[in-house]
Amino acid sequence: MNEEIIKSIEYKLSEIEEKENVMILHCVESGSRAWGFPSPDSDYDVRFIYVRRREDYLKLRNIRDVIEWQLDDTLDINGWDLQKTLRLLYKSNPTVFEWNSSPIVYRTTAEWASLNDTIGHFFDPKAGMYHYLNTAKSTAKAHLTKDKVKLKKYFYVLRPLLAADWIRERKTPPPMLFSELIKTQLDGSLVCEVNRLLEKKLVTSELGEGEHIKEIDEYIEKIFAKLSDEAKALPAFSAPDIEVLDRVFINLLF
Repeated sequence: MNEEIIKSIEYKLSEIEEKENVMILHCVESGSRAWGFPSPDSDYDVRFIYVRRREDYLKLRNIRDVIEWQLDDTLDINGWDLQKTLRLLYKSNPTVFEWNSSPIVYRTTAEWASLNDTIGHFFDPKAGMYHYLNTAKSTAKAHLTKDKVKLKKYFYVLRPLLAADWIRERKTPPPMLFSELIKTQLDGSLVCEVNRLLEKKLVTSELGEGEHIKEIDEYIEKIFAKLSDEAKALPAFSAPDIEVLDRVFINLLF
């Protein structure tokens, strides 16, 4: 990681806290850098969860529950209010689990660490599988159906498919790192080919277009069909009572 960028991010986080009167509970990288397949010129997708002062939640005037701080060629910084985050967690929103498990943490707190056990109880395997399968399907339809393909798009299809396969097998949130999913979920016959593409992407701004990779295309089609059937067969999820998250929120405020 670029030390100057890290210092810049830390400065921006402190600036946000001062100007917005918030406390940042947890801040991570959420994009291709956290997935483990950035290009040399990839930007930094900085995501954070914050809490406002107690009195701010008691006012009649609605306060935005999102802070959009910066978007340029280098930094993409925005965050969610804790209240919004907990509401989305209750619905098993995959983004909450990804932010919680990112391998690149810019800042975190004891308050956020105290939520770790609670977060896991709200993961809905069925919803998680459908999220990743739909992500893979829409990306494949947009980028892998032409005569020539943007080779980097294979990663954006394979990662969610492997994440869905992780959920099928373990019923837990998948890891963010693509390399972990390759080790545990990818068909062994494809590992060398995928790793070769991955090594090239890490040192190339754009992989460019190329011919379809038949073995990967066939694997995507096969595993998507298999996982779609597996997702349908999963039982409905019963989330813990939302009062659990009410207590979390109140305890953090008081």
